[in-house]
Amino acid sequence: GQPDSPDLRKKIKDDLIDLEVIAQEALSKKLDKQPEVAQIIEITKQNILRNAFAQDYVKNHPIAEDVIKQEYETQKKAVMGRKEYKVAHILVTSEKEAKAISAALKNKASFDKLAKEKSIDPSNKAQGGQLGWTDPSKFVQPFGEAIIRLNKGQISAPVQTQYGWHIIKLDDIRAVQIPAYEEIRASMEKHLQQLALQDAVKALRHNADIK
Repeated sequence: GQPDSPDLRKKIKDDLIDLEVIAQEALSKKLDKQPEVAQIIEITKQNILRNAFAQDYVKNHPIAEDVIKQEYETQKKAVMGRKEYKVAHILVTSEKEAKAISAALKNKASFDKLAKEKSIDPSNKAQGGQLGWTDPSKFVQPFGEAIIRLNKGQISAPVQTQYGWHIIKLDDIRAVQIPAYEEIRASMEKHLQQLALQDAVKALRHNADIK
């Protein structure tokens, strides 16, 4: 990432020379024959070959455009009719504290302010407990179940999970949004390439003489 310059080129050249003379000296001392060194060299060689195989396989087995489009349509159908929920929460350690926060909220206290002051969830307390748009099934239960039972704008009673006590606010509900094909084509292609590569490795294992 550094800009090209005579000094940078000299440093690279010097580093390569140092690497070469050290390697030659190590070979002259037969350090590559030491069991622990030989093992590391072999593992490194295998990892390099594994990566080379993966790159070669992906290059020579491109995913057809119609296959990528079919995968996109399959994903669209899978989420059709499903809903996602925009939620926020306040997480505390005790039921007593959760009930006190619930009482304050009923008296029109600011959810955002209480989340910033009281929540012990470091990932979102600075954002007023916002979790963004999400699928309730991705949460531990009964947290996810509590989200589904809420109406838009409603705040839950305290809900206990393995992480502590939560007060959950449902801000909005909408149909699941799937990005346009052009936005996720590259990621879908990569996913399909990985699946094809996994199948190729399974075939190699099946045909190998493993003892």
